Amino acid sequence: MPANVLRGFRDYPPPEGGARSEIRRRMRAAARRCGYQELETPSVELFELYQTKSGEGIAAQAWMFHDKGDRPVALVPETTPSLARVFVERAKSEPMPVKWFTLAKTWRYEEPQTGRTREFTQFNLDILGVPGVEAEADLLASAALVLDEVGAAGLYAFRINDRAISEGLGRLFGAAQPHPFFRAVDQFHKISAAEFTAELGSAGIRGPAAQELQELLAASPAGVAPPDLDRYLDALVARGLDARALEGVARVRALFGLLDRAGLGDRIVFDPTVVRGLAYYTSTVFEAYARTDGGRSIFGGGRYDHLIELFEGPPTPAAGLAIGDQTLELLLKRADRWPDGEPPLDTYVVVVDPSRLPEAVGLVEELRRSGLSADCDLLGRSMSRQLKEAARRRSRRALILGLREAGPGMIVERDLASGAQRELPRSEAARSA
Repeated sequence: MPANVLRGFRDYPPPEGGARSEIRRRMRAAARRCGYQELETPSVELFELYQTKSGEGIAAQAWMFHDKGDRPVALVPETTPSLARVFVERAKSEPMPVKWFTLAKTWRYEEPQTGRTREFTQFNLDILGVPGVEAEADLLASAALVLDEVGAAGLYAFRINDRAISEGLGRLFGAAQPHPFFRAVDQFHKISAAEFTAELGSAGIRGPAAQELQELLAASPAGVAPPDLDRYLDALVARGLDARALEGVARVRALFGLLDRAGLGDRIVFDPTVVRGLAYYTSTVFEAYARTDGGRSIFGGGRYDHLIELFEGPPTPAAGLAIGDQTLELLLKRADRWPDGEPPLDTYVVVVDPSRLPEAVGLVEELRRSGLSADCDLLGRSMSRQLKEAARRRSRRALILGLREAGPGMIVERDLASGAQRELPRSEAARSA
């Protein structure tokens, strides 16, 4: 019977596999330019690792099973718990701040849909040991460089909030508990006004208070840009926010100031409806979203100051973000910015006479060892077919062995973009690239 890929999984044959590899290469290079070091962890962990972070609810999404030692284990649904485990093991000797990135396959048993598969690659940036918003500023500036380097420049912006502000608004308008209020606020842009009113009612906010809050959130549907931020925050403060909420206001002002100095003022907005989960994040939260395509979310992140303690580590401030490959791929493809595949070959060696294949093989190996990408025909095809193959491989040039017009010890170099040809000594084939 034919072997079909499982639902929610995908194959990536060439050139798609090469394009994805190129995206990963750019992400790694950008992270390293920002001072992050790569962390690699196992693809299978003890299931309790995820229960510690997310509680029993994680079982609905985790690919959990019992190994041959009858231990409950899971395919990794996210890498942050693994990062926490590694950090706790090294906490006494690890110099601060810790700036790590991971790029790993992850698995979640979710309903497949556009932009969501059951196996996906996730890119994480995390900073540990920095208590101030300098960490969030570095994360967002680094994420901006990553997105720009993969081809998304101009396609995205960041929504930023502090959960202390949202909690303060909830208390101000009469929310009985923060979590139901967060659930309501998180749905603000996704449901109708009537549905939102009903959600607020479930959180304990009804009547004129619900109407006033809805009008407040609707006043800036696209978020508050930096030029209007101080005026907007001043208006919130004037409503009577309590001390904890005022701390959140101060953090947002400081973070926006740093991001403006980092050159990101044109791609950040304050949005009090961004809350990002119910229990994980502790203060600052943010999302990247597409400027088009209905403002689709690209990734999210924020500060999680208590996670390391959950894993019996020392109190450690921490912040991070996670970018999934599926949403990033959608963004780039819809903007026609997805790579063509593997980087183009530098050189394709063409032989006029198949008897000269051994010479071609030797030249290809010489080119490769000099640092160039190179290949040659292995099927004995005609010269014209070899040149077509070189073009298909997007090779920059062809080196042609055996043309009659070439002098002794000479080969012909053809620029495959312009068609221009020249002779050069065989000994200079690598140096001329």
